[in-house]
Amino acid sequence: MQFIKTLSYLLPLLTTTFQRCYANANNNHLKDVKTLTSGTSGLPPTIFFLVTGNIYPDGYYYVTVNLGDPPKPYEFDIDTGSHLTWVQCDAPCQKCLRAPNPPYKPVTRTLVECEDPLCTAIQWPKTHHCESPDAQCDYYLKYVDGGSSLGIVIRDPFSLQYTNGTVIKPHLAFGCGYHQSHPNPTTRPYVDGILGLGMGKESILSQLQQLGIIKNVVGHCLSSQRNGYLFLGDEMIPEGVVWTPMVITDELPKRYYLGVAELYVAGVTTGKKDLRIVFDSASTYTFFTRETVNAMIHIHYPKTWLQLEEDIRDNFHAIDTVVDEEFPLSVCWRGSTPFRSNHELKHFFKPIVLSFENAQNSWFEMDPEAYLLITKQGNACLRIFYSDDIGDPAINLIGDISFVDKVIIYDNVNHRIGWGPADCNSI
Repeated sequence: MQFIKTLSYLLPLLTTTFQRCYANANNNHLKDVKTLTSGTSGLPPTIFFLVTGNIYPDGYYYVTVNLGDPPKPYEFDIDTGSHLTWVQCDAPCQKCLRAPNPPYKPVTRTLVECEDPLCTAIQWPKTHHCESPDAQCDYYLKYVDGGSSLGIVIRDPFSLQYTNGTVIKPHLAFGCGYHQSHPNPTTRPYVDGILGLGMGKESILSQLQQLGIIKNVVGHCLSSQRNGYLFLGDEMIPEGVVWTPMVITDELPKRYYLGVAELYVAGVTTGKKDLRIVFDSASTYTFFTRETVNAMIHIHYPKTWLQLEEDIRDNFHAIDTVVDEEFPLSVCWRGSTPFRSNHELKHFFKPIVLSFENAQNSWFEMDPEAYLLITKQGNACLRIFYSDDIGDPAINLIGDISFVDKVIIYDNVNHRIGWGPADCNSI
């Protein structure tokens, strides 16, 4: 689910109910934040979540977050490509989609005001206008897959656990979504909401830093075995991480942009050196520009996929192009026997590598399992798509399939992004 934010002002008919029902109490952010035990570095410790999910067949990873008081569990899709966290909300809910839990019922009835700086960040890049000083903050988010969420911004307690076991309950701003839609509601991620982990001021990551609870660092480790972990803070950064600078630019604002990289296939440069790379954990798959794909295969569209086999396959092993019943529009291959494990793919296909311009020896390697998917038929199907499909034809977006069994770290304090191989099943 690649994120595109579109914002609009809600009709007065939809909002007057909330203006009557919620009080304003913006000074309660630190309620129940009691013991901020420092980590070994003397800095605030790290918040930790277990992750559940997979690339196939579900196509997403999620965490369980406890909201309210008493706290109740809700499941959130992990999204480093968006900023505002939101949950389906009973305030009341005008349209809620199928989800693991009933819509969240706000407990403190604390509205974020329209004039709050967080609301300005949420409304960006639209011109922010408040009809009155005490007007509420509304939001509308729309995603590339056609899904959307409409609601108001509230503050309520989150129950968060540090790595040392301490539980805190800060009051954080998030979206109370009372109207959700999706063109395919039965195939969308089966979650209660989105956990926005981008660099925007409205993200819970930035809010927690502002409260002095954590450092503005987020990391995820997505396992190929249907689990993993997510951390907020800087305590769990392992040794041996490869870093490259985070590039802040008006051209790609509020995105985890790593600058430009050169593309290699099996250790040989494709000659393409200006690939703009963005990391986004809400995208199941990886997307390259048409020019990037053409550089990989040395020929031009529309014969794009015909020569790809010659570039990424290992010609010492017999393999044929096939049509897969489940993915008829994808290019797929089959060996003399069906593929049964990712380990087998290494004998037939070559690694793809991105070498970043802004850092020495900064290589992001994608082994075959980081761009291929083994289907039910035992075929290996390519999961690199054109970035035109996500509305960003000029960028190359790296998604979850290429993050699996790696720790990925977004360090907003030192403005850098890092990665390294990891056993995401071991905590």
